[in-house]
Amino acid sequence: MKGRFRFFPKASIGTYLIAMAVATALPIFALVALLLAQLEDNQRSILKRETAQDATALARSIDRQLQDMATTLRLLSNSPELESNDFASFHARTETALRADTLYVIAVDENGQQLLNTRRNYGEPLGKVGNLPSVEAAIKSGRIEASDVFMGRTSGQFVYNVTMPLQVGAVRALIITQNASDLAKLVTTEGLPTDWSAAVIDQSGHVVASAGATNIGFGQPFNPQILPFLVNSSGVYEDKQVLPKAMLGYAQIPGWSWKAVVWGPVATAQASILTTWRFLIIGGLALMLLAILAAYVVARQVRTTIRSIADMAIRMGEGHIVAPIETSVIEANQVAVALSNASFDRSQTEDRLHFVMNELVHRTKNLLTLVQAMMRQVAKSADSVEAYQAAVADRLEGLSRSIDLLTSEQWAGASLRRVIDIHFKSFPQAAEQTEILGRDFILKPDVVQNLGLVLHELATNSVKYGALSVPHGRVRLSWRDAQDDARKEPLVLFTWEERDGPPARPPQGPGFGTTIIKNHAAAAFGGTVEIDFRPEGFYWALTAPRRSLERA
Repeated sequence: MKGRFRFFPKASIGTYLIAMAVATALPIFALVALLLAQLEDNQRSILKRETAQDATALARSIDRQLQDMATTLRLLSNSPELESNDFASFHARTETALRADTLYVIAVDENGQQLLNTRRNYGEPLGKVGNLPSVEAAIKSGRIEASDVFMGRTSGQFVYNVTMPLQVGAVRALIITQNASDLAKLVTTEGLPTDWSAAVIDQSGHVVASAGATNIGFGQPFNPQILPFLVNSSGVYEDKQVLPKAMLGYAQIPGWSWKAVVWGPVATAQASILTTWRFLIIGGLALMLLAILAAYVVARQVRTTIRSIADMAIRMGEGHIVAPIETSVIEANQVAVALSNASFDRSQTEDRLHFVMNELVHRTKNLLTLVQAMMRQVAKSADSVEAYQAAVADRLEGLSRSIDLLTSEQWAGASLRRVIDIHFKSFPQAAEQTEILGRDFILKPDVVQNLGLVLHELATNSVKYGALSVPHGRVRLSWRDAQDDARKEPLVLFTWEERDGPPARPPQGPGFGTTIIKNHAAAAFGGTVEIDFRPEGFYWALTAPRRSLERA
């Protein structure tokens, strides 16, 4: 029966009723939470898809702007003024036509020297184009390309160029340039969740234009930890360390070297799910509290009945004869009658039990006395037997102390300090000359006996031959936690160190005492023992697993 209920802890009836209410509510709560988690996963998948679509939509918007600029370049490339190198007329016509679109045209020769720039009046001195490498790259590739964002020399603002390679007269490339701030009007967070941002990134990873909560300045580098992962035509990037609790969608602008990105916190995009979660948690807790309250009311009634039965049992345990009580629970009334009957039976047997126990203790002590007396009697026949008898009697006395200690603790073990104290009572000088160091803990019952034998033997040897044999001698008994790479478990190191006494000398041969403190100690505790007969005094150390010593 005990094994059948080993998984149920000891608790009050109220605790079990409340636990039953909680156990009933939790599966429902867990099922709803599971459904919401599934819904959250579905919403996250939808958010990923929509994020990628938003980035693609932004890419298309920028692509239309760049395509319009490319188309304008193609139309301008067929201007007869360019073929005749009539740059003044080309400048006047182009500057007027593109003024409303905030676009400017630059014509350069094969060295990158500006032949005209509609940002400046015609005839003003002009230098080389500001972003010469992009112009050279477009001429080399032979196709229209968009440059990286850069600080314009003429405008003094961040600009970008769309360059068309051309070979008409002295012109080798025709460029349309625009301020990045004008392109930023196309970068909008309209339609995105709250606190989200959008940006256009050039080939070198710098922001051409951005908008939203995280407004990155023109020409500023975008996060370099993210850019290497934006390799597909479009997609979604997530990283808990780089973008904690956030998501980023990206799309390559078709035919160009730029990318469009949108990003922001997932929480704002899933605000409805979070609201539902909050309602679930609050509602679930409210229902659970109601269930616990109902269980508590029922438990009070049951607890009153059980306590009445418990009071009967307590008075019965104190030796009283109890009368049955009347309760509201039929089964409890049956128990009350049984307890009343048992109290009468107990009264009759209690005297007999006391007599038997006293007789048992008396006989046990008599038996130990008889054994000691017999051993003394036998020892008179030979010197060796006498030595053996004296040694064994001394150890039987130490064992008796351990048994007394265990009996007082109902054989449930005892603290290490109490074991030391009870064995040192046999040696009056030990209290003054011994230093005891270590954190106390509870020993197992068999450890109390075995360690008692060892301590008794160490003290006996010290009184006869070591530091305790002289008034100025000192002994340090200590223990501490230890580690050993070979043994992957907690260890305890006991040490017995003597000093200021007679020099320690090894015995002539292996005796009973050496066997106890070395072989028996190592075997009983599953550890290792070190003994050293030092000039300053005897040294003994025991290293043993804590699990073999400490009561769980």
